[in-house]
Amino acid sequence: MAVTVVKIGGNVIDNAEALERFVKDFAELPSPKILIHGGGKLATALSTKLGIETHMIDGRRITDKETLDVVTMVYAGLVNKNIVAKLQREGCNAIGLSGADADVIPAARRSPHPVDYGYVGDINASQVNVDVLKMLLLAGITPVFCALTHDGKGSMLNSNADSVASAVAVAATALGEVDLVFCLELAGVMLDIDNPDSMISEIDESSYTRLRNDGVITKGMIPKIDNAFKAIHQGVSRVIIKHAENLVRDIGTIIH
Repeated sequence: MAVTVVKIGGNVIDNAEALERFVKDFAELPSPKILIHGGGKLATALSTKLGIETHMIDGRRITDKETLDVVTMVYAGLVNKNIVAKLQREGCNAIGLSGADADVIPAARRSPHPVDYGYVGDINASQVNVDVLKMLLLAGITPVFCALTHDGKGSMLNSNADSVASAVAVAATALGEVDLVFCLELAGVMLDIDNPDSMISEIDESSYTRLRNDGVITKGMIPKIDNAFKAIHQGVSRVIIKHAENLVRDIGTIIH
């Protein structure tokens, strides 16, 4: 089977209109397909209401026990079930899951050295339970994963949504050809972020090295493309970076 794995982030989740458009487009994609979502700003907002201080290091959330409770409620509860309900409305039979459900995505708690990020999980794609994915997809059910995993010792772990998407995509290669789609707030990888007509249509490893050295690809785009090449080296056919509004359109940057 050919599987499409799609990842969305806060730029969609935090915008009600964008989420409505995305859900309609995602429902139009041919099955089998899998959706992975981040949490957006809702966890931070709820933490503030509950009087729980949010701590960040280099833009990464420190997940202490109180914060873990909040992200579990928000990511696996509010955000996940809201997306699933909208997909059901559009005729896409979806099931909302965390990595703990059916032991689909176990993870290892990240070492506290050199920085202790708390209850944060790192994923090994070889440990993703592909048999569960296969069972759901063959039954015509679309899995919708939040970015939560578990340590096998009774604790949930907060994981990076891009990493979850990459690991699930790599695992799904056991079922057939896989496309991995990262949805951003940009049309794709841009030569000039201020010029909407400067999207790069294709990137291979040699052009990526050149674009990094020239300072065109910087900051948060670097780990995303690094993850893309890692997924390709582990069997994913294509990685596409595109704007969520172009999900069903052939517009975006193809990493190959």
